[in-house]
Amino acid sequence: MDVRKSSRDIESERILAGIGLVLLATACFATLDTATKLSTAGVPILMGVWFRYAFQAIATTVVLLPREGAALLRTRHPKFQLLRGALLLTSSTLAFFSLRYMPVAEFTSIVLIAPLVITLLAAITLNEQVSPLRWALVAGGFVGTLVILRPGGEALSWAVLLPIGLVLTNAWFQVLTSKLVRTENPLTMHFYTGWVGTLMASLALPFVWTSLPGWEWWALLCLMGFLGTVGHFILILAYQRAPASTLTPYLYAQIAFAMLGGWVMFSQVPDRLSLIGMALIAVCGAAGAWLTVRERRVPIEPAES
Repeated sequence: MDVRKSSRDIESERILAGIGLVLLATACFATLDTATKLSTAGVPILMGVWFRYAFQAIATTVVLLPREGAALLRTRHPKFQLLRGALLLTSSTLAFFSLRYMPVAEFTSIVLIAPLVITLLAAITLNEQVSPLRWALVAGGFVGTLVILRPGGEALSWAVLLPIGLVLTNAWFQVLTSKLVRTENPLTMHFYTGWVGTLMASLALPFVWTSLPGWEWWALLCLMGFLGTVGHFILILAYQRAPASTLTPYLYAQIAFAMLGGWVMFSQVPDRLSLIGMALIAVCGAAGAWLTVRERRVPIEPAES
C-alpha cells in the first residue's frame, strides 16, 4: 500500500513539474515575441530571423552533437526534413513581420488557433473523421478570431493576413511533424530544423545585413536566440515528465504572458471585445489541442517566433 502511494506521489510530482516547465516555456516564448517586436524597430527583419536561427542551430549542435554523435545526423527522410525546416522558417519570418504591426497579445491569440486549423487539414487531406464536438471547437475558435479582427472595423488591416499565413504554414509544419515523429529522432528533427532555417535565411543575409547602432541591439538578438533555444529545451523536459494530453491546455497561458509583455513594454492593453475573443480562442483551442494530442499522441508546439 505504501509502495503504491509512494509511486502515485512520485507520478503526481512529475506531472506538477511538467506543468511548471510548460508554463516556464510559454513565458520564454511570450518574452521572445515581445523581444522580437522590440527588435523590429532597429534590426532588419530578415537579419533578425537569421540571427535567431543561427543562435539556435549553433547552440543545438554544441549541446547535442557530442552527446549523440553521428546518430544525430541520420534521417530516413531528408526531403521532409528540408520541407519542415522551410515551413518553420516561413512561419518565423511571418511572425517577425506580424509582430512589427500587431500587438503581442492579439498576435499570440490568433497564432494559437493552429491546433484548430490542424483539425481542418486532417479532415481535408488525411480524410480523418471529425466529431461534432471538434467542429464546434473549430467554429468557436474562428469566431474568437473574428471578434479580435472585427471585419469592417479599425482592427482589420492587411497586417492580419500575416498571422493567418503563419497559422497555415505552422499547421502544415505540425502535420508534417506528426508524420516524421513516428520514424525520426526528435533531436535529429530539431537539429535539422535549426540548420535548414539558418542556411536558407543566409541566402538573404548579404542583402539585409547592416551595422547596428549600439550594443543593446546585439544583446537583444542574443536574448531572442537564448529564449528560443531554452524555451524548446524546457518544453522537451516538460514532455519527458508528463503526458502531452495533460500539458497541452497549459500552452494557452502564453496569451496571458503575451498580454503582460505587451502592457509592460508597449503599454498595449486589449479592449473588452479583444479579451472576449482571446478567451474564446483559449478555451476552444485548449480543448481542441488536448483532443488532438489525446487521439494522436503528438504534442502541439506553442506559438513563438
